[in-house]
Amino acid sequence: MSPPPKPLDGLRVLVVDDESDICLGLRLLIAPLGAEVAVASSGREALQEIGRSGADVVLTDLQMPGMSGTELLAEIQVRWPGTSVVILTGFGTIQAAVWCMHHGASHFLTKPFDNEEIVGLVTRLGRQVLATRHAPIPANTNGIVAEHPRMRAVLDLVGRVARAPVPVLVEGETGTGKELIAREIHARSAVADRPFLAVNAAALPDTLLESELFGHEKGAFTGAESARRGLFEEARGGTVFLDEIASMSLSFQGKLLRVLEDKIVRPLGGARDVPVEFRLVAAANRDLEELIREGSFRQDLFYRLRVVSLRLPALRERMSDVEPLARHFLARAARDCLGVNASVPELMPSALDALRAHIWPGNVRELANTVQRAVVVCGGDRIFPHHLGLGNAEWTPPDETPDDYEQGKRRALQRFQREFVERALESCDGNVTHAASRCGLTRAALQRIMRQLDIDRLSFER
Repeated sequence: MSPPPKPLDGLRVLVVDDESDICLGLRLLIAPLGAEVAVASSGREALQEIGRSGADVVLTDLQMPGMSGTELLAEIQVRWPGTSVVILTGFGTIQAAVWCMHHGASHFLTKPFDNEEIVGLVTRLGRQVLATRHAPIPANTNGIVAEHPRMRAVLDLVGRVARAPVPVLVEGETGTGKELIAREIHARSAVADRPFLAVNAAALPDTLLESELFGHEKGAFTGAESARRGLFEEARGGTVFLDEIASMSLSFQGKLLRVLEDKIVRPLGGARDVPVEFRLVAAANRDLEELIREGSFRQDLFYRLRVVSLRLPALRERMSDVEPLARHFLARAARDCLGVNASVPELMPSALDALRAHIWPGNVRELANTVQRAVVVCGGDRIFPHHLGLGNAEWTPPDETPDDYEQGKRRALQRFQREFVERALESCDGNVTHAASRCGLTRAALQRIMRQLDIDRLSFER
C-alpha cells in the first residue's frame, strides 16, 4: 500500500538568502511537507532559477548584496505575476512592510521567525496555489490555450484587471499572443459591447499613425480628401490596442502622453480639441526600460502605460502547452483549409515528439503556422515529422544535454531512423515487407529497428 500524499506534493518553493544557514534551515523545515525546495544566494540567482524551473512560493530576505529583496519582488511581480512572495528580514520597519505589501508581497515576516508560523504560512499559500492549479481552466472568449501555470496566472490577472479602466502594458516576444490577451481584456471588461480597435505602430510612419489615432481634417495632407475621425474618438469608450509601441518616435510619444493625461485629441489640420474616452492596451516586444536608458523611450510615458503590466512567457517557457496548442491549431487548420466537415488529421506520436523538441523562436505564431502547413502538405489523415517542415533544428532540454559526442550522435541517428522508417511505412500503408524493400533492408532488420524505436506498423495501415 503506497503512503498517502503529503499536503504540498507538486508545490515548488524557492528560498532566497545570502546566509546559507538560513537557506538550509528553511529547506529542512519545508521539505517534509512534500514541496520541492530550491535555494538561491542572491536575487539574480533567484531570477535565473525561476526562469529555469519556476516557483510557486518565494521566501526572500530583504537586504542582500546586489539585488535587494524589494527589487526581486518588483521583478517577480512583472515577470511572474502569479507567484506568491514572502519577505523575511531581520530589519523590519513599518515603511518597508507597507511598501512590500503594496507592491504585491503576500506576507512580511521579521527574523527570528517562528518555525510553526513559517510552516503554517507556506502550507496555506501552497494549498491556495494547488487548488488554483487543479481548478478548471478559466473560460476565455478568444481560444487562448492556458494549461501551463504561468499562462493560467496571466489569465487570472486578466480577469482581475479587465474591469478596471486603466492602461495595461502587455510585454512579450513576437508571436506570444499579445493581441489575443488584449482582446480578452476587452471581452471581460464592462465595455465589451463597445469597439475594440487595433493598430500596429511599427507599420505606420508618424504622420499616418497620428492620422489613424487622432483623425484629420479635409486637406490636412496630400490625399486627405475628406475629414476622418481617429481611432481614439471612434472607440467611444471601448478599447484601443496599440501594438509595438517601442517603434514610436520620441515626438509622437509626447503627443500620446498628452492624450492619455488630458483625454483630448486634436485632429491633424484641426483647430479645436476633441474629447475622447477609451481604454488603452499597449504592447511591446522589446525591453522598454532598456530603451529608456538608451534615451529612445520616454520614462513618463512608460509609467503612464504601465499602470498594470502583463508579461507573456515565450513558448519555450511553457512547453507543456505545446501539445494542447497544436491540437487546437490542428482543428482550426482542418476546418479552414480542408472544409467544415473534413476530418482532422491525426498527429502521430513522432510528430508530437518533434513539436516538443523544437525551441520555437517564433513562439505560438510559429507553432500555428507549422501545424497549418502540416495539414496542407500531409495529403492524408496522419501527420508525421517530415510534414512539419521544422528542418534539422532540434532542441535538447537542459536536463537532457548529451554528456559527450557519442551520446549526441546516437540520439541524432535515432531521430533519423525514426523519420526514415515512418516515411517508408506510410508510403507502403504499413506493409513491413514492402517498407523493408524500400529501405534496402531485410524484413527482420526493419522489424528489429521498429522494436527498438517502439514503432507500431498498425498506425500506418489505411
